[in-house]
Amino acid sequence: MKVHRCARWLLLALLVLIVPATSHAGVFISVGFAPPVLPVYVQPLCPEPGLMWTPGYWAYGEDGYYWVPGAWVPAPYEGALWTPGYWGWSGGLYVFHDGYWGRHVGYYGGVNYGFGYMGIGFAGGEWHGHDFAYNTAVVRVNTTVIHNTYINQTVVHNTTIVNNTHVAYSGGPGGIQHQPTAQESQAMHEAHVAPTSFQQQHIQAARADHTSYAKANGGHPQNVAVAKPLAAEHHEAPAAATHTGANGGARPAVNGNPGGHPATASRPATQSRPGTASRPVTQSRPEQASRPEPQSRPAPVSRPQPQARPAPAPRAEPQSHAAPRSEPKHK
Repeated sequence: MKVHRCARWLLLALLVLIVPATSHAGVFISVGFAPPVLPVYVQPLCPEPGLMWTPGYWAYGEDGYYWVPGAWVPAPYEGALWTPGYWGWSGGLYVFHDGYWGRHVGYYGGVNYGFGYMGIGFAGGEWHGHDFAYNTAVVRVNTTVIHNTYINQTVVHNTTIVNNTHVAYSGGPGGIQHQPTAQESQAMHEAHVAPTSFQQQHIQAARADHTSYAKANGGHPQNVAVAKPLAAEHHEAPAAATHTGANGGARPAVNGNPGGHPATASRPATQSRPGTASRPVTQSRPEQASRPEPQSRPAPVSRPQPQARPAPAPRAEPQSHAAPRSEPKHK
């Protein structure tokens, strides 16, 4: 039994050594018991444009699970969206998958973190050209400073996974049961950017704070979110990739395809315009192709009228006009 336990820890140690090579795409740690439930809290106001919300979550350290507060983070590049990390059940263990930046929101286990991360994609906003617009139906912003906002409840309802018990993990006993959608799977395989160095410092600060551990706060951390945004860090944007919509990411993706939601919304309009335009053209072409009118118009005139006009010299025009028209019919 002791040998098996040592072999298990050795395997985990080797996994930790391998993980840095894969950065954000790797698995950082596995735990034999589930994380505490997600705390309910109020999101601080977004103080300035260009910030992305990164929800709080339970991480794991030397003294067990500890809470990493939610924070507003400057987007590392234009078009960047954040996919939160999550705990997933695998092989009898709870495995943590780190978050990452990408052009679309990928799979995060269906865990409903709130504030736009409703389980599938992202419903909290979308990029409009060079600017990010915030969906104030689910995120809180300082509207005296930020004017690029909108309200969309539909994308929220379409991407919400009900989690009344606030479970913080996917799969396993009592966990969220949500398999990746096609859009989430596609986003998972796109080029990503790891959490910024300031995000890593934010995690280390929470790890060093004794009060953030569940064993100290009973699963109810006091510092659930920070009001001051993290510092900005610029990264080169990954190569653009075609996405079919999330929310949503996105969108809502969706998703939402919130990055993916505008694309999903605009495609039907783009596809319907040719169809709408083609219907009148299709209906009018047979009339033009058959040309019945040009052929029938000479028939009433029939060009004998210039010859018949001299005949009615005695001012009997009504009678003389009727006679020439009836003669071809009798013939």
